Amino acid sequence: MAQLTFAALLLTLASLLPAHAITPAEQLSAYTAQTGAPAQAARGQKFFNSRQGKDWSCASCHGASPTGPGKHASTGKLIAPLAPAFNPERFADSAKTEKWFRRNCKDVVGRECSAAEKADVLAWLITLKP
Repeated sequence: MAQLTFAALLLTLASLLPAHAITPAEQLSAYTAQTGAPAQAARGQKFFNSRQGKDWSCASCHGASPTGPGKHASTGKLIAPLAPAFNPERFADSAKTEKWFRRNCKDVVGRECSAAEKADVLAWLITLKP
């Protein structure tokens, strides 16, 4: 329980402080501590590629394999690769990560994603290597 409270405090503080550099593994660790359970990359891949109650999945814009550029499904705007090994800027700023998870989860799922969902997706994205 103490780990969960500490992780929640860290995430709250991170949202109040200026953005700072962080690694994808550190963000995964924070989400995992918040949930109290290990992330599951296979579940993250399934979540990423499945429609979650809205018309889109994450893959609708990022591609089924988010190792290359994607394209926004409605605007056509190009999107840089999502997997951190293919785009070092991804998941390197906790404030940006939270902003994009919040925005994209509302579009795809119709609500904010849970810490467990974020952890699972990030765990899968971290496994994708060149």
